Amino acid sequence: MHTRKYMLAAAALALVAATQQASAQKNYGPGVTDSEIKLGQTQPYSGPASAYSVMGRVEMAYFNRLNAEGGVNGRKIKLISLDDGFSPPKAVEMTRQLVESEKVLALFGALGTPPSVAVAKYVNERKVPHLLIASGAPRWGDPKQNPWSTAFYVLQNVEARIYARYILQTKPDARIGVLYPNDDFGKGYLHAFRAALGDKARAMIVKESSYDLTDPTIDSQMIELKNSGADTLFNAATAKFAAQAIRKAADLGWKPFHVLIAASSSMAYVMKPAGLENSKDIITSQFLKMPDDPEWTDDPQMKAYYAFMKQWAPNEVASDATPALAYMTAQLMVTILRNCGDDLSRENVMKQATTLKDMELPLMTPGIKVSYTTDDYTPFRHARMARFDGARWVGFGGLVSSEGSPTN
Repeated sequence: MHTRKYMLAAAALALVAATQQASAQKNYGPGVTDSEIKLGQTQPYSGPASAYSVMGRVEMAYFNRLNAEGGVNGRKIKLISLDDGFSPPKAVEMTRQLVESEKVLALFGALGTPPSVAVAKYVNERKVPHLLIASGAPRWGDPKQNPWSTAFYVLQNVEARIYARYILQTKPDARIGVLYPNDDFGKGYLHAFRAALGDKARAMIVKESSYDLTDPTIDSQMIELKNSGADTLFNAATAKFAAQAIRKAADLGWKPFHVLIAASSSMAYVMKPAGLENSKDIITSQFLKMPDDPEWTDDPQMKAYYAFMKQWAPNEVASDATPALAYMTAQLMVTILRNCGDDLSRENVMKQATTLKDMELPLMTPGIKVSYTTDDYTPFRHARMARFDGARWVGFGGLVSSEGSPTN
């Protein structure tokens, strides 16, 4: 009898201990329960950058599929995606709502440099993970400046160095005009491009022309650039104005050696509106497989992407690069959450987000690996050059580094 009582007591104690241990292993931040993880983001569903809002819709679709399959470690992801209109003050307002009212665990995948810069101080002071921002601002690579913010995009200082080195190699006597928006996004490219040209910048850059996002057109800026005698255009404009620039150059009969930033190389939102023939021979860089490139038609990972888009985001243009970027951004966020296990504190989310090493995501250009370290948040430093042939982007040469020179 005593032995039986002892065994029952021991079993009960063991069960209590196991329960306490399991409970102790769970560490939840705001927005987390045994069944749900709440994330937040802002997107430009309205305003001058609304073409990019496909990012938010595809990320939502990705999580919808994930939840239908059981979620992450048994928890569903609830993504709250609010419209910031690409307005910094509105982005701050919406971000405060996500953090203080919705009490999200983390912010993820916000689009654009001006809105993200506007909220950076707020989220970093409150130690809220501000992850995988779709912005190339160099500040996101520096954990000393923004320890709780990371980007998932080629940073402007990396991309600008690739273009500057390419121009120096292929057209060393270039007379360069620069078109850029008069905000943190545009100035980031301008300053990085100047720095990459080094001592030659003063002689090579003959005109810098900026515009405001509220401007109806950039006709006057393009006329200025043409009249400056520039024979090379570094086009750091956002999608709407990049398309205008390409079309206006054609209207003016100006055919510069045209280098276009990757963010504005969209077939659907830039090249087609600008006119495919007008866009011929423009150069850009690529860090992901272009969905409309026949090179990847039989690629299993591209087939999986198209199957996802057909079922879960059928109204979006799957052949465009922007949805493909959103697809990978959501994949990377899921990896971070999965790696957290049951420690879903904000501190551990940040730890997992900044210790990813040599990840090869399905739609990245082969050979490009994504890494974050605690002292450097630069996600990658390589790309592949591409030329628009009048119908599609055609990659050429091997991978190029921001530290080296591209190969023709």
